[in-house]
Amino acid sequence: MPRLSRFILPGQPQHVIIRGNNRDPVFFAEEDYRFYLEKLKQACDKHRCDVHAYVLMTNHVHLLITPHTEQGIGKAIQMLGRYYVQYFNYNYNRTGTLWEGRYKATLIDSENYLLTCYRYIEINPVRAGGMVGHPSEYPWSSYRFNALGEDAPLVVPHEEYLRLGTSPAERQAAYRALFKAHIPDKTLDEIREATNKAWVLGSGFFKEKIEGQLNRPVSPRARGGDRKSKAHRGDI
Repeated sequence: MPRLSRFILPGQPQHVIIRGNNRDPVFFAEEDYRFYLEKLKQACDKHRCDVHAYVLMTNHVHLLITPHTEQGIGKAIQMLGRYYVQYFNYNYNRTGTLWEGRYKATLIDSENYLLTCYRYIEINPVRAGGMVGHPSEYPWSSYRFNALGEDAPLVVPHEEYLRLGTSPAERQAAYRALFKAHIPDKTLDEIREATNKAWVLGSGFFKEKIEGQLNRPVSPRARGGDRKSKAHRGDI
């Protein structure tokens, strides 16, 4: 059965996960992280994608990214992967594949989920076995740019982020305040499921709108009821 094409709308952000093959590490040294970020920027510049948030974990990468063409994300990740595999295999004297295969992605409802996805991505090092106690302590994410104003040529603020304040200082303060509240477990599960299963992440209204635009289901259909129940038999 052929795989369904991903949900892509130019101008609509996506949460993307790229995993190492067999969940093996893809970063060992500082130079690896720096090289990856450098090539990520080059690939996104060439293929017209804006990165709003990111985190490079030991064996996978999260990106919050808006493509401006239908093929932008796919081409950028392909270009990035090609550069990085050559670099990694040469430096670590290995051959063969490095990545798990197709990247995972979900189309995001900007109004309702975008800033939550920012937090979901940048809080990863805290949730991942306590690598750090606070996202500001982890150097390989966009948190220090979004929350503290540190230089990050890769990052392009999304308009929802820009609405947090009228100046960089106001936006950064408002952004830091978002991290004082925990993301509900239900929301974490929604983000994980939507990304891993390539469904759309958003409100019912948003899903209905996207479904109309793309003319295909954007979330799993409700399963049939219990065949033994009165409702299913038509008794009520």
